[in-house]
Amino acid sequence: MKKSSETRYADVASWELSDSLWARIEPLLPRASSRYRGRGQQRKNIGGRPAADRRKVMSGILYVLRTGCQWNALPQATYGSGKTAHRYFQRWVRAGVFRRMWAAGLSEYDELKGIAWKWQAADGVMTKAPLGGQKTGPNPTDRGKQGTKRSLLVDARGAPLGVVVSGANTPDGQLLEATLASVPLERSLRPAAIHNLSLDKGYQGAPSASVAQAYGYEIHVPDKANAKKNASAGRAGAKRGAGSSKSSMPG
Repeated sequence: MKKSSETRYADVASWELSDSLWARIEPLLPRASSRYRGRGQQRKNIGGRPAADRRKVMSGILYVLRTGCQWNALPQATYGSGKTAHRYFQRWVRAGVFRRMWAAGLSEYDELKGIAWKWQAADGVMTKAPLGGQKTGPNPTDRGKQGTKRSLLVDARGAPLGVVVSGANTPDGQLLEATLASVPLERSLRPAAIHNLSLDKGYQGAPSASVAQAYGYEIHVPDKANAKKNASAGRAGAKRGAGSSKSSMPG
């Protein structure tokens, strides 16, 4: 994405597509198919469905992704047909458009602010998936209802670098390799120095350490025994503090 001094994100709602953002997105879209075939005098219009307004389609897609509404609930007067928006969304996913958008956004963020590569963190979060889908599974924290897990990699400032989606019952450790591999920037564009990767105790063990090492990370995972000991010490200290407060109260 090209930087623009005219960016005014506050001028539009969070789900709307500003002129400056569209100027960044449009070059990343596949070329529209020509409705003409042949050369010279043999060139003719083959007919078929006219191409949709790509900016309106992208605006509708961003509206759905931002608000979470169903495709058939997309305000047609503003964004056109929800079916058309969904068809283009699937086509652009297959073409890698959104991955290119993410990579371009990360590159621009790196130029403007700088990605904090030295320290990174990864973790998974489970969410509901009432409509089901291929990447769902029984959520162990929600009475086995269908859910998904998003495994996210962030830099030291919390900027998202990589993400994968799987069933809610997938252990975090099994998603680590895919999460590290999902960063859309080419590895040649990342610093060669060893990075530090902070993980919670759910990633403890040889598989996660081996995966992290293969991707050039020094892994930092809290020891389960020490974590339990520290937690117990913290609770004991809190109880002692509460007891001393009570004893110091006037009768």
